[in-house]
Amino acid sequence: MKKSLPSAVRVMLADDEQPAREYLASLIAVEPDLELVDQCANGREAVDSIRRARPDLLFLDVQMPELDGFEVLAELGDDLPPGVIFVTAFDQHAVRAFEVNALDYLLKPFGPERFRKAVRRAREILRSTEDPAPTAYRLRELAHNPPALSPYLHRLLLLSTGRIQFRNVSELDWVESEGNYLRLHFGSESHLRRDKLSALEARLDPARFARPHRSFLVNIERIRELRRTINGDYIVVLKSGLEIPLGKPNREGFMAQIRAA
Repeated sequence: MKKSLPSAVRVMLADDEQPAREYLASLIAVEPDLELVDQCANGREAVDSIRRARPDLLFLDVQMPELDGFEVLAELGDDLPPGVIFVTAFDQHAVRAFEVNALDYLLKPFGPERFRKAVRRAREILRSTEDPAPTAYRLRELAHNPPALSPYLHRLLLLSTGRIQFRNVSELDWVESEGNYLRLHFGSESHLRRDKLSALEARLDPARFARPHRSFLVNIERIRELRRTINGDYIVVLKSGLEIPLGKPNREGFMAQIRAA
C-alpha cells in the first residue's frame, strides 16, 4: 500500500556554500509541492533544525563545517528524516558508493533536470515506503561506514547576473579578499564570491594552494619565482607576472608548503 504524502513536502537543505544554497532554493521554489522550511550552513545547525522542523526531505551536503554530512546522519539517530538526497562535489567513485546504498545524490555541478529527477525519485520512495525504518537503517549504515572521500573541493559554484557557472578548482590562479567577498581569478576572468579567505583555504588542498599574505591565496602551480626586495622582504611572482607580497607572519608556513608541493 502506498503511503500518502501531504499536499506539500517539507524540505530542508544543508550546504555551507551560500551560492549552492541559493541555487537549490531557486530549484525547490519551482516545484509546487515542495515547501522549503529551513536552510542550514553547517552540520550542527542542520541537526538542531531537523529535530525542530521534522522535514520530509533533506538535501544534505557531504562536506560542511562542525559536522559533515555523515556525522549529521550519525548524530540524528532516530530523528532521521524519511528522505535524504546527498549533494556532493566528489567524483564518480564516491557517487557509486551512494548508489549501492540506494540513496540518491546530486553531483555538483547539476542542472534543473537532474534535480527534478532526484525529486521524482524521492517522491516515489516517500510514497512507497510504508515504514521508514529500512531507509533509516541504510542511512545509519552509511553514517558509520562512510565511503573514502577527498576532503578538498574539486569544483566551485559561481553566481553572476543571469547565470550560474561551475569551475574546476585546478583552473583557479589566485584569490584576493575584498571585504565580505573574495575575488577569484581564472586567467583573464574574475568572479566575486561571498566567502571568507580562511574558510575557502580550509577547503582547498594545501599541496596545491598556499597563502602568502593574509589577503591572498595562490595556486602553487602558478608561481614562477620568489623575488627578494632590497629591504629583505619577498614578493611572490606568478607566471602571469602578477606580484603578491609575502607577509612575514605567513612566510614560514608558505615556504614549507611550496617546498613540499
